[in-house]
Parts: sequence; structure tokens; C-alpha cells
Amino acid sequence: MDEAFKGVGINRDEVYIANVVKCRPPGNRNPEADEAEACLDYLRSQVLLVQPKVIVLLGSVALKNILGEEFGITASRGKWVERKQIKYMPTWHPAALLRDESKKIDFWKDLKEVKKQFES
Repeated sequence: MDEAFKGVGINRDEVYIANVVKCRPPGNRNPEADEAEACLDYLRSQVLLVQPKVIVLLGSVALKNILGEEFGITASRGKWVERKQIKYMPTWHPAALLRDESKKIDFWKDLKEVKKQFES
């Protein structure tokens, strides 16, 4: 992620990274709904403290837990969603880029859109 941010000109010290769950589920699997729910209040507190203008949602776990189950990463990635004066950019999770390098182009475009928000 650091290299991706650097590549589009986002300074790492301007970025705060948080996860939906605060501990890794067994076998590095996606968290179950109850595991995510147990951590969401903590995540909401982090957002209140940091007061971001932009949140990049990396992958379907972040997207569904933050914006809702009706969102899918394939249809949503690259499209801004605004709620409560925060702009959300859904994009591929970095692990997806390792499995399918063709997603790197979309990921790069999405981060460039994020960079534009820092400039405005």
C-alpha cells in the first residue's frame, strides 16, 4: 500500500489505515458477520477521532460492512459514495491484485481519483 500511495503522490503521513476487524480470523479467512459487528463500534470511534474526508474501502469486506450488504465490489469499485460528509472510494483489496494482476490498472485509477480529492 505504501508503494501504491507513493506512486500516485499520496504522502503516507496523510493516511490512516484501519481494519474492520481488529484481530485476524483463523486461517486468514474473511470475518464472519458477528466478528465484524463486534469490532464496528471501535472502527466508528476511530473514524470520529480521525475525521477523514475520504475513506478508501479496500475490498468487499470493508465495502459491505461500511456501506451495506447491497454493495458489491465489482459493481462499486471506482465509484464515489458520499455519506455524512465523507467520500468513500471502494476499490480492490491489495490481496486481489496479487491473485489477478489485471486489477492493478483499476486500483491505480481509483487511487488517482483519491489523490484528486486531496488536491481539492
